[in-house]
Amino acid sequence: MIDLSLPLADLHHHLDGSVRLETILDLGLQHNLPLPAATLEGLRPYVQVSTPQPGVMAFIQKFEWMTEVLVDYDACRRIAYENIEDAYITGVDYIELRYSPWFMAEAHGLSAAGVVEAVTDGVKAGEQAFGVRANQIGILSRHYGPEIAWQELAALMSLKNAFVGLDLAGDEANFPGELFVEHFKKARDLGWHITVHAGEAAGAESIWQALNGLGAERIGHAVRATEDPALMDYLLAHHIGIECNLTSNVQTTTVPDYPSHPMRQFMEKGLLATLNTDDPGISAIDLPYEYILAAPKAGLSDVMIRQAQENALTIAFLSETEKQSLLQKKQN
Repeated sequence: MIDLSLPLADLHHHLDGSVRLETILDLGLQHNLPLPAATLEGLRPYVQVSTPQPGVMAFIQKFEWMTEVLVDYDACRRIAYENIEDAYITGVDYIELRYSPWFMAEAHGLSAAGVVEAVTDGVKAGEQAFGVRANQIGILSRHYGPEIAWQELAALMSLKNAFVGLDLAGDEANFPGELFVEHFKKARDLGWHITVHAGEAAGAESIWQALNGLGAERIGHAVRATEDPALMDYLLAHHIGIECNLTSNVQTTTVPDYPSHPMRQFMEKGLLATLNTDDPGISAIDLPYEYILAAPKAGLSDVMIRQAQENALTIAFLSETEKQSLLQKKQN
């Protein structure tokens, strides 16, 4: 269950994996795109996951129509605004929206910097309209390689004050973090926080590299961390946040089912593990679903679920003053 006296925060939420089905249909028809279907129900199987996929990259293919409809900057601005509106509708008080501008720009040859500007406009407008606190995290997409990553980083830096952090996402198995060490050093020099997708499609060594090579303060997924007891001890001792995504991990077959997910082990160890949505537009879930349905399936007790909600505020990329403000807003 959700404790209504605490802020509800979604820390691992891909903006470009959170495009409404209705918006895909609307933009597709408006711009005469070759959509695979002309109705919501016809479109659904091409966008949303209904059965487990054979790995992370198969799941990522579901992004195709989410990015294909980003025909111009207005479309990018719209989906950013709608992400905030959806957070408001589902009772989320604070959200960190992460996205790869190069990935969003690619389908229609947009400028990555232009995408950043449009998304930032949409986020600001959404915050103003709905009163949801939002921060942006830039993503470097591994699969483009380190040279494109420099260009993507430059696009993010074009509005550097709009971001609180940098992430590395994509094909973890074939593009290891070692390729991006200098990129993340540059980001840390800017004062950005660091979170890294690791231990999802690769093992514990990928998490170690994210920590020691990239300077990660939080790890996205970290499912394979339990393979290394020394790593589990390190995560505890250094207060490393873990962004768990229960439904997503089942759908990507990163874990075979909810009871197999290591989040319960994380909580029993006292790690700063949290519940998040990942790509709710693809997974067809929202954050309350993860708290109310997915977490119990994964064996989390009510006490653990509440602790996960507390943990999210603890590890959020916010100042202590901002955290207290969120807390006071809920308790007044």
